[in-house]
Amino acid sequence: MKKLLTTTVMAASLSALTLTGCSSTTNTGAVGVDRQQLLLVSNEQVLQLSAQSYAKTLQEAKARGLLDTNRAQLNRLKNISNRLIGQVGVYRPDAAKWPWEVHTIKSNQLNAFVMPGGKIMFYSGIIDRLNLTDDEIAAIMGHEMSHALREHSRERISRQYATQTGIGVAASIFGLSQSQAQLANVAGDLGLSRPHGRTQEAEADQIGLELMARAGYNPQAAISLWQKMQRASQGEPPQFLSTHPSSSNRIAQLQSLMPKVMPLYQKARR
Repeated sequence: MKKLLTTTVMAASLSALTLTGCSSTTNTGAVGVDRQQLLLVSNEQVLQLSAQSYAKTLQEAKARGLLDTNRAQLNRLKNISNRLIGQVGVYRPDAAKWPWEVHTIKSNQLNAFVMPGGKIMFYSGIIDRLNLTDDEIAAIMGHEMSHALREHSRERISRQYATQTGIGVAASIFGLSQSQAQLANVAGDLGLSRPHGRTQEAEADQIGLELMARAGYNPQAAISLWQKMQRASQGEPPQFLSTHPSSSNRIAQLQSLMPKVMPLYQKARR
């Protein structure tokens, strides 16, 4: 069975590669992000879906009286975003013309995200509970903006589609039963989707670190941020079952990048 599942997942991967060529959505920047990405769906499709999702999130938050309730906090986020947006051209010049938006939701959640096309959302809890400095906010925002710049959502959707298509093809070829196909789906998730998610997280850390440095925010704040997150997180899942690196691994990786980004920060501060 193990050999059969391995063969099935490999067939899924091969099927994905035969469907389209690979490309990269960004320049490499100073930190050297250079990976070919599987992109089966169009950017326009993803932007349409994300715009609908963002509008729904705003509508629901507004209806509950939770949208942009703290004007000073919102202005603070907008000021930080403006400095970071000014640096996105290093990775992709078109992103400077995206219709960027910044909003907040009053919530105790430790959460923030940037949807494709530059739709930024911060939950007040992550700022208030962690008592974030501007540099630490820039670390979060730069990281989330990097997901949008690299079109990671588009890539994840493409990989899911390719995996499901490949498993369907393999099921026909190898005569898998329904239960065997379900096991292959699980194997595909653990062997393809989740490690791929960790790769995206590492890329967002790298690019985000460069963006904040170029914008004049201290990259060392990314380390203090994850130390705070580590203390706030309880029952962190095993890394191999998570799309995010463990906090200790993430901190070590960020520290290894400091020699590349600190000169950019020092230049920006002069």
